[in-house]
Amino acid sequence: MAHHIENEDCYSGLSVNSGIEQPPTVNPYLQKRKKKQTYTAAEYTEGILKGNRTILSQAVTLLESLKPEHQVIAQEVIEKCLPYTGKSIRLGITGVPGAGKSTFIEAMGMYLVNDDHRLAVLAIDPSSERSKGSILGDKTRMEQLSSHPNAFIRPSPSAGSLGGVARKTRETIMLCEAAGFDTIFVETVGVGQSETAVHSMVDFFLFLQVAGTGDELQGIKRGIMEMADGITINKADGTNVDRVNLTKAQLTSALHLFPLPESGWSPKVLTCSALNGINIDGVWEMITEYIAFVKESGYFDHKRLRQSKYWMYESINDQLKSHFYNNEKIDALLTEYEQKVVDNKISSFIAAKELLDSYFGK
Repeated sequence: MAHHIENEDCYSGLSVNSGIEQPPTVNPYLQKRKKKQTYTAAEYTEGILKGNRTILSQAVTLLESLKPEHQVIAQEVIEKCLPYTGKSIRLGITGVPGAGKSTFIEAMGMYLVNDDHRLAVLAIDPSSERSKGSILGDKTRMEQLSSHPNAFIRPSPSAGSLGGVARKTRETIMLCEAAGFDTIFVETVGVGQSETAVHSMVDFFLFLQVAGTGDELQGIKRGIMEMADGITINKADGTNVDRVNLTKAQLTSALHLFPLPESGWSPKVLTCSALNGINIDGVWEMITEYIAFVKESGYFDHKRLRQSKYWMYESINDQLKSHFYNNEKIDALLTEYEQKVVDNKISSFIAAKELLDSYFGK
């Protein structure tokens, strides 16, 4: 037993102060990071169907993962959720730069969640690896909506081709529907091919326009005008009202030049002020009127089935392409054939044919 000098009799009348308690060496406020729990496909599905927001977010992250083992679980989760999907209104929103998409989504979103709707906001942004996607910035701007218990805001995957990002967004829609969200907004970030991708997964395609730029009609691609089921001119407030009404008249005239869409619905042009909450209810009324119109005519189901078929082919194309480029033999041959094409020793078409023959083992 160790000898402690302070315990000897000669020191018995003295008391030893305990001294100052030393602070711990580790910050007590620094929580030990819990390892993210992983679930089985059945547990993910159960959590999603119960509307568990955390599990839904993790399932979407799993969808976006490029790891094959994650993809296997993700696809199983989608399969299990499939019977619970399809009961929402899917709304695509696109707009010219500066049209106030974030303000509009926030205003429309708050209108819906306050009316007891459950809303999921998703984005398609193939360039988000560089820009991190406008919706990431929007999430800070959509302060009210992003903190509302009835809303779920999800930025698009931060990498990948448009096809890959779009496919994952479509699968995310299905998970959100299974989680009980009855309204889904799919926002396109920027203009370009992403409109076509969004159009292929929504029931109603809304084109957000702004007046006073001087090139209202010139700046609109014919393709977007033809895709739109409705056009809304935002920022109809203050001194801008006259310009907005003029733009409305021009767009209404322009729409008459297009043939009637397959749905049989004549697209409308409305005005609103997202900032002041003016006519947001009118825009929603137009959307619900359209949904009722196409459900009655049978076009709603026809369009949904056609979209499902389209995504089957997109998925096949996507996977074939991925399998081809990840093939070791092809990977080794690509540079060689590329050089032959550059050196004019072989045509592009012959090079492609020989590479594909090699891939299929011919």
